[in-house]
Amino acid sequence: MNKPKENHTKPLRLLKIEQAIQSQNYPNVEKLMADLEVSRRTILRDIDELKIYYNAPIAYDKIQKGYYYTDKTYLVKNMLLTESEIFAVTGILPLMERYNNTPLKKTISKVYETLSQMLPNQVEVQSSFMNDVEFIADPIPAIEEEVFNAVFKATKLHQILKFDYRSISATEHKPHELHPYKIYSQKGDWYVLGFSPKHNNFATFTLARMKNIELGDTFEYDADYQKKVHIDPNFGIWNNDTPSEKVELLFDKSINTYILERTWHKNQECHQNPDGSVYLSFTSNQDQETLFWVLKFGSKVKVLNPPSLKEKVVEEIKKALGNY
Repeated sequence: MNKPKENHTKPLRLLKIEQAIQSQNYPNVEKLMADLEVSRRTILRDIDELKIYYNAPIAYDKIQKGYYYTDKTYLVKNMLLTESEIFAVTGILPLMERYNNTPLKKTISKVYETLSQMLPNQVEVQSSFMNDVEFIADPIPAIEEEVFNAVFKATKLHQILKFDYRSISATEHKPHELHPYKIYSQKGDWYVLGFSPKHNNFATFTLARMKNIELGDTFEYDADYQKKVHIDPNFGIWNNDTPSEKVELLFDKSINTYILERTWHKNQECHQNPDGSVYLSFTSNQDQETLFWVLKFGSKVKVLNPPSLKEKVVEEIKKALGNY
């Protein structure tokens, strides 16, 4: 029954022992026992583990009657992790692939290398996790390192951004200026929200579509900007002045489990009908994003409300048919 507790407290205890020895106060077994409230056998076992698994140059000074490092330049670089913790780190690293399009990839790789170097050579995770599981990332556009860094710096320091931007339907980049307020990362893509003098309103820009970016002077920060921004992070981060509408959908029973097992929106209402179909409703002002999301379900969904969304779905389907 004590084993689970031991697994959690042992790394911290080893670290405290190492720190006590590093302080050059020549701690002995009795002092360590009193400070850590464990038995003599536990202290001796921990010291042996530090020597064997972490290559700690620990020796006993008979005159000082305590432990010390024979190599005074020695610093513990070994990360005191349990096997389960190492397994968790190994498993979560592939999820970082969503940052492959940003300079953060270099930082994450460096962190991984540092963790690897800090682990003792004798620690191995006996698992086929990395062979048995494959992570499939969404395709994401690349972001120039210069753009990424400049946007973060300007947002933090309230500096004006000047850059060339290519909108989703444009054929070339055009000059823009932005007073950045907040950065969003949504589904692997990165966006910056700010005040656009050109539009005299708050607007959202995709970092991947920026180039030739420059930092300008500082701007007067509007502390009440959130009251002037109308986005819905659940479905889209595009500033939209149109009022929110209640979206009501009816999903076919053939995908009822898929719809029921997920939270699509924080304010959603979702339930299964007696015939197996699923009713889903939520309120949002992201008309375009909602349209694209509904269309991906094809014939498995029917729009109940609002009428404007019904019309847009029908119109989009007609356009699609015209391509064939």
